[in-house]
Formats: sequence, C-alpha cells, structure tokens
Amino acid sequence: MERIRHTQAWATLETLSTSVKRQHMRDWFANDKNRAAKYTTSACGITLDYSKNRINEDVLTALFELAEQRQVSEKITAMFSGEIINTTEHRAVLHTALRNFSGEPVMVDGEDVMPSVFATLDKMKAFTESVQSGAHKGCAGKAIKKVVCIGIGGSFLGPKIVTEALKSHHNKALDVRFVANVDACHIHDVLSECDYKETLFVMSSKSFSTQETLQNTLTAKAWFLQQGATEADIAKHFVAVSSNVKAATEFGMAAENVFPMADWVGGRYSLWSAIGLPICLAIGFDNFRQVLQGAYEMDVHTQTTPFASNLPVILAVLGVWYRNFMGAQSHVLLPYYHYLRGFPAYVQQLDMESNGKSTTLNGLTVDHGTGPIIWGSEGTNGQHSFHQLIHQSNLPIPADFMLPIKVPNQDNTHHAMLASNCFGQTQAMMQGKTFEECYQDLADQDLSDKERSTLASHKTMPGNKPSNTLLFDQLDPKTMGALVALYEHKVLIQGAIWDLNSFDQWGVELGKVLGNDVLDVIKGAKDNNHLDASTAALIAQFNRG
Repeated sequence: MERIRHTQAWATLETLSTSVKRQHMRDWFANDKNRAAKYTTSACGITLDYSKNRINEDVLTALFELAEQRQVSEKITAMFSGEIINTTEHRAVLHTALRNFSGEPVMVDGEDVMPSVFATLDKMKAFTESVQSGAHKGCAGKAIKKVVCIGIGGSFLGPKIVTEALKSHHNKALDVRFVANVDACHIHDVLSECDYKETLFVMSSKSFSTQETLQNTLTAKAWFLQQGATEADIAKHFVAVSSNVKAATEFGMAAENVFPMADWVGGRYSLWSAIGLPICLAIGFDNFRQVLQGAYEMDVHTQTTPFASNLPVILAVLGVWYRNFMGAQSHVLLPYYHYLRGFPAYVQQLDMESNGKSTTLNGLTVDHGTGPIIWGSEGTNGQHSFHQLIHQSNLPIPADFMLPIKVPNQDNTHHAMLASNCFGQTQAMMQGKTFEECYQDLADQDLSDKERSTLASHKTMPGNKPSNTLLFDQLDPKTMGALVALYEHKVLIQGAIWDLNSFDQWGVELGKVLGNDVLDVIKGAKDNNHLDASTAALIAQFNRG
C-alpha cells in the first residue's frame, strides 16, 4: 500500500484544512438551519450528533474517500472472515466471533470456531446460574456472597467497566469486586471485607503466568488457607479463565472450573469471551447475552452500512481529520452518567494500546500522526476543572459527550440538570463568547475602559471547539455492548487508514519482560551488571530501605 501522505485524498484534505481553519462553526450554524439534522445519525440504540465538528460536505467527502483509498471496507471484511490480520503475531482477530449470532460459521485454519464459542457460553451460563441460585456451595456448605475477580489489562478493565456501567442490573445477592494492581494494599483491602466461606475467586490470565495476576492469586490463596480452609477447599472457591488448564489444576482448581480462551482473542478485546465471566456473575447470563447481542448488532451495522451513515466510520474519520490535519494530539471522553465514569479508561487502553504505533504494516516508520492521547472523566465534575483548558487554551481537543436519555433510580430534576450541563457544554465549546459580547456584559460595572477591555479579554472564549454527542435511549446491557463495539471498530478503522497493526502490543510486552528481569535482580536471583546505572542505583536504594 502506498504511503498515506501520497494519496490524492490526503492532498485534498490538507488543502481543505487550510480553508476550514479560517472558518467558525458559529457561522455555519447561523447559515444552515438544517446542519444538526444533516449531521445526525442513529443505530443500535445510539444517536450520534456530529454537527458540532469543524467539517463541511467537502471535508466529509474527502475523509470518506481517504477511507476508501485505504481499503477500510476490505479490512473490515478481512477481520470478520478470520484472516490473519495480526501479522506480527500471525493470528486472526476474532473477538467478533464471540458475539456472532448470525448462524454462519467462522473459519480459522479450516475449522469453524463457533461450536467452541457456544460451548463456552453454555458453560458460563451453567456456572453463573449455579452461583447466583446458591446451588454452588462453598467449603462450609454456604452459598457464595462475594466474588473477587483478579486480572490485569484487558482481563480486568473490560469486565470491571461493563459491570460498573450496568450496576442497575446487578444481582443483589452477589457483591462483585475487582483486583488488578500488584500493590498489596488493594487486595488486602478487598480481602479484609471477605468471609472465606462465602467468597469465590475468579482468576483471569490466558497463560496463568501474568506476574501481577498470579501474585495476587497466590496472595488470595494464602489468605484463604490461613482463614482455616484446606487445599481441597480451593476447588470450590477458585476458578480460572485461562488456556493453561494444567497450571490451573496444579494450583488446586477443578478442571471443570477452568474456562477456556482462544489464541485469537486479544486481551483488550476479550470481555466477550470467558473473560466476561465476572460480568455474568454480576448481572446474570441473560443480561450478558444482551451485551453480546448489542455488540453483534453494531458488527452488522459496521459491515453493511454506507460510510455516510456508519457510526464507527464517522467517528474514525473525524478522529483522523483532527489528528492529522487540525493539530490535535488528544481526544477527551466525557460520559454524563455516573455508572459510565470508567469508560474513558477502557477506551484509553483500547485505543492507545492498539494504535499507539509508529511502524506501518510493511515495517516502515510512519510519517504522520497516529493514535491520540485518550483521556476523560465523568460530567459534570470535569466542568469544574479541566474543561477550562478545553474552552480557553489554544490546544485543539475533540470531545465525545455521552448521555443516556432514560436512567434508573433518578428523579427528573437531577437528570434534567445533568442533561442541561451536557448540552450546554457542547454549545459553549462550539460558539464560545466573543470579546464584543464580553465587553458589553461589563457595561454596568464601575470599570474604566482599560479595565473593562482587559477583563473582557480574559473572559473571551474562542469557541470552534469540536465535539460529538452520543445519546442513548437508555444504557441497558444491549446498548452497552453496542457502545463498546462502536469504539472497537473506530480503532480498527483508524488503524486501517494509518496502515497499522492495531492488534499487537510490543511496547506492553517489553515492559513485562524488563519488569520480570528487574524483579530477579531485586530478589538476588541475578546480578545487576547488565543494568543501566540509574536502574541499578534505584534497586540498590530500594533494597537498602
């Protein structure tokens, strides 16, 4: 594939950006009363209003043309059909098979993977129902009341965020907690609230050897035995999501309580697999299946909908526009819903681990910007802190606002205030406030003209700050699945446009290798002769302390 900067669409977009930078969205809205309707589209319970973006029809046409020239449709098809698109690890990328309800086979190396997918779902359903009903008994014959889920990265973040977002659907009989940090403070805090006779541990690690996850699981096991349990009791209280059945059974887990993971499921795309067992335990299998159903419907939408109405394509090309042509280095996510507050962290891993790359598929160094910095927080908290930077700094920061229209257990006053803040922020970012408007506002104050002009300058907001608004009818399990899949496909499409492998993570792997090496030095299993002077000195100081 030719370099992206050599394409005709890229040259067109560079020319268009020069013109657009001189224009203001305020004027576009004033001159086109249909702008909002023109740039709003819906699918899978999600409405996307992207009218408050620095784009016009010419820009959109060129962005869609760029996507065509970068063979986005072909790459979407290649992923869904099981082709080896993770070329550096020689793997298919088939998290979509985990939510495939089409009835059609999905082939990998000549084998249909769907029977094994459905067998795992059946196993998850049976186990979930046995725990939730109380049929699964602990070592003292008591039902399980608390579930401690141990993982890290995608094995932790996806299940945690979805479980938090769907709190209104929780089974009240089970308290589901998550532990990832190897800092012992975290697991000790969680264990201090547990009764070993009523606690189930879910360990999620494909290899059963991830350093942080294994250590936290060993700590949980030691605590469990210290409370009075026996080695034989481990089988009733510990289960694993792993491809390493041998290691799990040697740990003491029952083989029937080891839930398999396929090689073609990447960590940050794994919540749809048995990694989603904590979600099942929290909200029930039927609701988990609705999460899968929502994602499947977004899969169908992505594959079959023309670019001009395709939600992930629209979000993806807008992101490319700001990253490559408008000077943006970051993208902020602003959920106006308390239970969705962790979603920015989920997308942060999904996006930055996938497209935080500087090498093309052919091994060339990229000559254009790739994945942006993803960050964010819940509204309205951010309005009283970092929104200041968005409103008045000279940094271009595109934003995604998110709001459910209907919410459980909330009175109309609170939710109306939340919605008004959400919509008011997008309006303020778009239109801003001119110097003249600020100057007139100060007319009745006892100020000299110089003081008035100076203060008006400080109050001026340029506006022209781009944002998308995503509205949900309600954030139920099905819509939550669709939302996660929407951002998954956005990442895939941007990676295709930028000519990246969005499915490896060699930077993460390097950190793991070096972390294990440093641990050996700290423990005295290796000398420090191979280390740089700084790292060696830090280890020495740590060991002295």
